[in-house]
Amino acid sequence: MSDLVEQIVRLLDIRLLDPLEVLLEGDDAVEALRRLVRLRARRWADVMRHGDDRAATLTAARLIATVYPGDRAFDPPAEWWGTPLGQVVAVRAGHPGAESVSYATAGAMLGISRQGVHDLVKRGRLPRHPDGGVPSAAVRDRLRARVGNDSAGSGGGFGEERHEPEEKP
Repeated sequence: MSDLVEQIVRLLDIRLLDPLEVLLEGDDAVEALRRLVRLRARRWADVMRHGDDRAATLTAARLIATVYPGDRAFDPPAEWWGTPLGQVVAVRAGHPGAESVSYATAGAMLGISRQGVHDLVKRGRLPRHPDGGVPSAAVRDRLRARVGNDSAGSGGGFGEERHEPEEKP
């Protein structure tokens, strides 16, 4: 099973199924739900990796809204972007809750330092957003270029350590 599928299953277990199991006092129905979640997680991962952009974005949005509910826009910590789910969301949707992101968040999405993002902006490799930071779509586009035209590929870059290639000025 892929790292992305495992992360989805683990998140849904922790956020939904474990509390339901406690509430229902270990009812067998929860085990049936665990099996269903495992099957569906494979399908969701496949859509996010290989589906069209709309389907991938909608699937990611549904998962994020389910496992990270809240009254405010989704704004994960920097380390989340290094997870399999964070990586596929970055490539397929960019930051789902922001038109622009800080240099630190852009760096986390790209797998480079904040200073690395600053250098890319300074050299014109990433645009600066008029309100500050970097456009989320520009970060997404840079990631897509890195993994190739098949936005998520057949694993193309997902789950692997990411490094910013050296660029000559």
